[in-house]
Amino acid sequence: MDAKTKIGIIICDRYRRCAGGKCLRAMRNREGAFSIYTDTDVELVGYTTCDGCPGGNVEYAGEEMVKNGAEVIHLATGLVVGYPPCPYIDTFKAFLEKRYGVKVVVGTHPIPTKYLDMHMHLGTWDDPAWKPFVDPTMSDEATRARYD
Repeated sequence: MDAKTKIGIIICDRYRRCAGGKCLRAMRNREGAFSIYTDTDVELVGYTTCDGCPGGNVEYAGEEMVKNGAEVIHLATGLVVGYPPCPYIDTFKAFLEKRYGVKVVVGTHPIPTKYLDMHMHLGTWDDPAWKPFVDPTMSDEATRARYD
């Protein structure tokens, strides 16, 4: 692998104490939303929170990540699986792409089974608008179980 993609990760502030274990494991193993990097090395150039609703750190974090070479910014899986899911995902994605010309991927690690089961029970993602946010991190059953 000669190519390298530099990425940044923005997590939900509810998980601000998260050490990034699931995201980093998924990045290393090319699982979940990181499965798109099968033919390239990845380098993490930034990892931070959104700073809480309504995401006051997204503008600053995006700018810093791009200055550090980020070509792709991942909005962490926690923004999708939290209770409730982040209501600003669309806005964050559109803003970062337009303002910084960077690709934005929703998701990092595979959705853990325990979160999938609860959201399916609650009907959280029944609206088709959630499909593009959930699909990149859905993974297979065995993989999801390893992220519980």
